[in-house]
Amino acid sequence: MAPEEAQAALEAAKGFRAILTIGTNPLRNRQALALAEAHPHIWASVGLHPTEARLLSPELEADLAYLAQHPRVRAVGESGLDYYWTPETRTAQYRALDFQHALAHRLNRPLILHVRSKEGDQAEQEMAQWLRHNRPARFVLHAFAGHPGLLAAGLELGGYFGLAGPLTYKKNQALREAARQIPLDRLLVETDAPFLPPEPFRGQRNHPALVRFTLARLAELHGLGLEEMERITDQNAQACFGF
Repeated sequence: MAPEEAQAALEAAKGFRAILTIGTNPLRNRQALALAEAHPHIWASVGLHPTEARLLSPELEADLAYLAQHPRVRAVGESGLDYYWTPETRTAQYRALDFQHALAHRLNRPLILHVRSKEGDQAEQEMAQWLRHNRPARFVLHAFAGHPGLLAAGLELGGYFGLAGPLTYKKNQALREAARQIPLDRLLVETDAPFLPPEPFRGQRNHPALVRFTLARLAELHGLGLEEMERITDQNAQACFGF
């Protein structure tokens, strides 16, 4: 993001009580932490994205463990399984996932999970199996896409579900049906900025202020007013991340 775009996004999000910005590799982890140190309403997560899993090394493990203890860091990840972009690194992705799970457990941090397949749903099925086997204490299914197996595993294990712009897409009825099944105390809203902008802004760069469109759709699905859904998701974010 260009400096002027970054500043505009920060200005648009000034009314927010808290924002979690996500690290995905060594550089982005430090960028996320720098934002969190500079702005009192921004917090950070540090991790190694599955598409970057080949970078895992003893030195990077030590670096992640060091950064994750920073008082402005509130989660570990984005970790997970990505068979859309880098299916060939499956073994490395599991190593990175297991390490970040252990780190999150040791530091009592939630684990943020990315799951994506290119054809079929292999990553989603494997993640559901991994969750049931490892049973992380707190986790977020980031940018949840509505997969029935992941929905079942997440509900069974008390996970949080991060809903993003796709909830508003006209043809995404399956995700809206899944969102209706998620208990109110497990719901979170997110942007995945600069990706996944909500329906009115598709094709444009996403930014934190646009999360209100997802929030409004989620409130409608649960038959609640916007302010009540905002109160609920604020409360859930506090319970999950301890802002």
